[in-house]
Amino acid sequence: MSDWDTVTVLKKRAPKASVMKTEQAVNAARRQGIAVDTQLKWGASSNKQHVTTKNTAKLDRETEELKHESIPLDVGKLIQQGRQGKGMSQKDLATKINEKPQVITDYEAGKGIPNNIILGKIERAIGLKLRGKDKGKPLLPPGNKN
Repeated sequence: MSDWDTVTVLKKRAPKASVMKTEQAVNAARRQGIAVDTQLKWGASSNKQHVTTKNTAKLDRETEELKHESIPLDVGKLIQQGRQGKGMSQKDLATKINEKPQVITDYEAGKGIPNNIILGKIERAIGLKLRGKDKGKPLLPPGNKN
């Protein structure tokens, strides 16, 4: 059944993908004549919520006719009043909704570009509606339609 002359050859394990991506590994592959495909991924490993898109950059370069929509000043005042009503500083509110304090500052000053995700977080944190026809009214818990 088993042959005494059989030789078992142990192979080295293939290197992990992360090791193969190093500059040293790429250069070694090029020296050996292996085809190497490298790509630079645009916007990789960043917070997608705050990434400026190519369209945004194009809009920034345009003339004054095209502008970014900004938060209305009355919404900024509502954010400020709601935050102060809860006894929070801008930094406290920013920490509570996992955003930078500069975002809260811009929103309160009416300079921020509206983001419904951020507005929703702020609404829940301060308990006031910031969007729709009943701005400034208390935010009711889900399921309570009174």
